[in-house]
Amino acid sequence: MKILVTGAAGFIGSHTAECLQNLGHQVIGVDNFCPYYSVELKRLNANALSDVGVKIIEKDLRDSDLYDTLPLDIEYIFHFAAQPGISSTSTFEDYFSNNIIATKNLVDYALNCKELKLFVNIGTSSIYGLEATYPESFAPKPASFYGVTKLAAEQLVLQKSREEQFKACSLRLYSVIGPRERPEKMYTKLIDLGLKDEAFPLYEGSDTHLRSFTYVGDIVDGVVSVIGNEDKVNGEIFNLGTEVEHTTQEGIEAVEQVLGKKIKLNVIPKRAGDQLRTKANIDKARRLLNYNPQTTLLESVKSQVDWFKANFL
Repeated sequence: MKILVTGAAGFIGSHTAECLQNLGHQVIGVDNFCPYYSVELKRLNANALSDVGVKIIEKDLRDSDLYDTLPLDIEYIFHFAAQPGISSTSTFEDYFSNNIIATKNLVDYALNCKELKLFVNIGTSSIYGLEATYPESFAPKPASFYGVTKLAAEQLVLQKSREEQFKACSLRLYSVIGPRERPEKMYTKLIDLGLKDEAFPLYEGSDTHLRSFTYVGDIVDGVVSVIGNEDKVNGEIFNLGTEVEHTTQEGIEAVEQVLGKKIKLNVIPKRAGDQLRTKANIDKARRLLNYNPQTTLLESVKSQVDWFKANFL
């Protein structure tokens, strides 16, 4: 099938595009190579995709001329592109334009793809709010601009399913870790600073926060499982992540174990909107998509450390 992956040079998008290409699909990746974080890392990811045959188009989804740049004979869309995470350097306008306007433009483009079988929106556990332990039927209570705008993006896509203009679903991802993770994210930063013997900035109280730290390979398995299940997933939302919880402190200790050294910590003030607990409720994905993540935290960290050492040392 001919598949479009947005945000293809990013962390999870690049892994998904690579997997789909290796499964025999024709994958086209689109990315605007925004300097929110290292463009060098995005180019590294894009080069890895080009090596396996993925075509990369450099394009900003906030542009209104997507019809002129992107092919219209697409059968699947996996929409990863977004203004990510909770950041003090990102304004509401950044989240609004990248998560809502860009998604609306992509939806308008998708309406012109006459062979489209399914539009897959990539959501986030941040949609649930400060506690993300619930089934998909729970009423969202986002507590950040990121969560609010990702919820709006999700509904823009699912609206078209309800209107029967195209089939669509949304996948809410939980605390993804592994190779290619963004530089400002916890594990990449822990590994980098640990190897440099520099202090890791730990938000006050966050050492007790609970997370469903999920290996990126397990996430990709869930993402691609929707293929061939268009009728089953149409109009639905699915949580994807591990049911196993770990504290931030346990995550730090896992990195220390793999690196074989103690990591220095620098406690800094709390961050507004940070989730206190995430635990993926995957009963629905397990039942309908046979989703069954298996990778342990230690295995995930070892894979990420190996990747970091191979690319940045």
